[in-house]
Amino acid sequence: MRLGIMCSGNGTNFENIVTNPVCNTNEVVLMIHNTKQCGAVARAAKFGIPHIRVPHKDEDKMIELFKAWRVDLIVLAGYMRVLKNPDAFPAPMINIHPSLLPKYKGLNTHKRVIKNKETYTGATVHIVSEKLDSGKIILQKKTKVSKYDNEKTLEKKVLKIEHTLYPQAIKKLLI
Repeated sequence: MRLGIMCSGNGTNFENIVTNPVCNTNEVVLMIHNTKQCGAVARAAKFGIPHIRVPHKDEDKMIELFKAWRVDLIVLAGYMRVLKNPDAFPAPMINIHPSLLPKYKGLNTHKRVIKNKETYTGATVHIVSEKLDSGKIILQKKTKVSKYDNEKTLEKKVLKIEHTLYPQAIKKLLI
């Protein structure tokens, strides 16, 4: 399976997908990013993966690139923009969200989990649809929220879950 990955941030999920043995039958052929200071760019360069900056508003250019690279699956790995028309992309698209959807769609999930005194949170991999964080759920994994957790400790816990969950979801889609 030829993967195209979209990033905005540091790129830890990107690198995890590239290096994870669960994903070793996949080839990451292209990384599209939308920010000037995208940390995933250095990670892509380290692995010799082509990377192209495309402003988030230029979905037509993204679609063109994914078609040209014959991508079979598009993986959003910290891509922090809502796509206007995900159904127009040439391949299925998945996203990972740092909550147990359908709870806490959108931003500031950890802050809201703490504020609402949830006992559990986690991560969800889902199909991207036109409605924010509402596509079909592929996999979820939860973790306990400690009374000592704050936004930063919870973010670290959930990121650790993301690093195991995302490769498992990609593998599941191969079957």
